[in-house]
Amino acid sequence: MAENALEKKGDLPALDPIDKSAILLLSLGEDNAAEVLKHMGPKEVQKIGVAMARMQNVEKAQVEAVIEEFLEIIKQQTALGMGSEGYIKRMLVSALGEDKAGALIDRILAGGNTAGLDTLRWMDARAISNMIRFEHPQIQAIVLAYLDPDQSAEVLGYFEERVRLDVVLRIASLESVQPHALQELNDILEKQFSSQATSASRQLGGTKVAADIMNFLDTSVESTLMESIRDVDENLASRIQDLMFVFDNLIDVDDRGIQTLLREVSSEVLILALKGSDEAVRDKIFGNMSKRAAELLRDDLETRGPVKVSEVEGAQKEILAIARRMAESGEITLGGKGGDEMI
Repeated sequence: MAENALEKKGDLPALDPIDKSAILLLSLGEDNAAEVLKHMGPKEVQKIGVAMARMQNVEKAQVEAVIEEFLEIIKQQTALGMGSEGYIKRMLVSALGEDKAGALIDRILAGGNTAGLDTLRWMDARAISNMIRFEHPQIQAIVLAYLDPDQSAEVLGYFEERVRLDVVLRIASLESVQPHALQELNDILEKQFSSQATSASRQLGGTKVAADIMNFLDTSVESTLMESIRDVDENLASRIQDLMFVFDNLIDVDDRGIQTLLREVSSEVLILALKGSDEAVRDKIFGNMSKRAAELLRDDLETRGPVKVSEVEGAQKEILAIARRMAESGEITLGGKGGDEMI
C-alpha cells in the first residue's frame, strides 16, 4: 500500500479521505470535477460536496500532498488484469467493504441492470413512498431492501403503522429475489432492465437488512414496530434486536473508538444524549475523556434541567449516525451484539 504522503509532512494537519477527495476535485477544475462526480452515488456526492463547500484557506502544501498521494496510488495500478472478475471484486471490496460491494459485484458481474432502482437513491423519501404506496407489500419490501438503510427508514416513516410491520417482516424473511419479481419492480419504475440479465436469483434482504433499517427509525416508531414484530414472531424480533446497534451498545466499542467518536460529537449533543443513558455508558464516556473534561461534563449534566425525551432520543440518534458513518469509513469498529465475532 502506498505510503500516505500527508504522513510524511509532520507539520501538516491530518485529513480524512473525504477532505482529501474534496481537495483533489477542487484542484481538477469545475468541468473535470463534474465528470468525476457523475460516477459517484448520491451519498458520496453529498459528503464530498459538503466538504468542498467548507474548504477555506487550503494550504498549497496540503494540495501538493494530496495530489502526491493520489499519484503514488495510481502508479501502483496497471491495465493488466483490470478486466478480470478477481480484480473487479478485490477493487470493489477494498473500496466499499464486503457488505456494500457484494450487491454491486452481483450487478456488474451478473450482467444485471438496476438503473430504475438506482434512480430511487436520488429521490426524496416522500416521493419514493408515494411511488410505491399502493404496490404489493412484497414489492415495497424489495425496494426498501435495495436502498440504503437510512433512506429506507425515512421512506417507512411515511407508511402507516400496519404497513410498516408487514414490510419489515417481509424484508427480514427475504433471501433472494427471482427474475419475475425484478420484472414486476421494473414495471413499477417504468425502467427496462438489460435484456441479457441473468436468470439467477439475487440475494437481497434478511434480518440484518431489517435491523439496519430499524436502526435509523425514530425511537418511538422503532419501539412500536419492534413490539408489533414481537407479537407476530418473538424469535424473529429477538434476532433483529441482536443485530441492531443502539446507544447502549457504545459500551462495547473499544476505548480508541470512543475517543475518535467523541472528537466528532458536540458537547451539547453529548450532554443531551447522556441525560437518558445508563450509568455504564456514562462511565464509558467519562473514562475516555481527560479528567478535566469529564468533570466539566458531569457538572453540565447535573446542572442541566429536565429535557424532553424526544430531545434525548434525537441526540442519541445523531451520535449513532456519526458512529455508523465512521464505522463505514473504517475509522472505528462498532462492537455490540451486531458486530462480527472474532475467533
